[in-house]
Amino acid sequence: MRITVFGAAGAAGRRITAEALGRGHEVTAVVRSAARFPELPEGAVARVGDALSAESISQVVRGQDVVIAATRPAPGFEDQLVLVTDALLKVLAGTGIRLLVVGGAGTLTLPGGGTVAEAADFPVEWRPIAAACATQLARCQKSVDVEWAYLSPAALLAPGERTGRFRLGADELVTDGHGVSALSYEDLAVVLLDEAERPEHLCSRFTAGY
Repeated sequence: MRITVFGAAGAAGRRITAEALGRGHEVTAVVRSAARFPELPEGAVARVGDALSAESISQVVRGQDVVIAATRPAPGFEDQLVLVTDALLKVLAGTGIRLLVVGGAGTLTLPGGGTVAEAADFPVEWRPIAAACATQLARCQKSVDVEWAYLSPAALLAPGERTGRFRLGADELVTDGHGVSALSYEDLAVVLLDEAERPEHLCSRFTAGY
């Protein structure tokens, strides 16, 4: 497949790009500055692009099969996450190119009720990005002319091992026997590429965790 990854130099994007290359896909890795090209996995087609610009997006997604949005704005600019999603949905409308979005866990429901973001121990500093992710998901859910899938990862997402062993879910947070919800960036990449290769969550949100 031909895959474009936005945010390809980020924590999630680098691993998604590497996973896709490892599976033999042709990957266009999009970053905002050529200064980040050395951070990209070897074998990727490095491109400079602005995910906030419909014109720029159009130039790097032409002829692709799948677009993966793995961008994460800097603190204070959380609203850009929604603007990026709006731009991607606009450009991809009616093209047949699938959109996979790496979102947030805040809107996932907890076993005891409520959402992750509503929990008393949810960090205050995470609230702006959680709110942006909630709006991002809503934008995808309103789209009727793009084949999208939205991955809400586990509550704890960190560098780790690629195990290939995880559990998928829909709208409820996936936790282990101790109530911990975690996933490595490496396995997040596996989840995304599995979905790219074998779509099972078209126009819906899903989650994954150990």
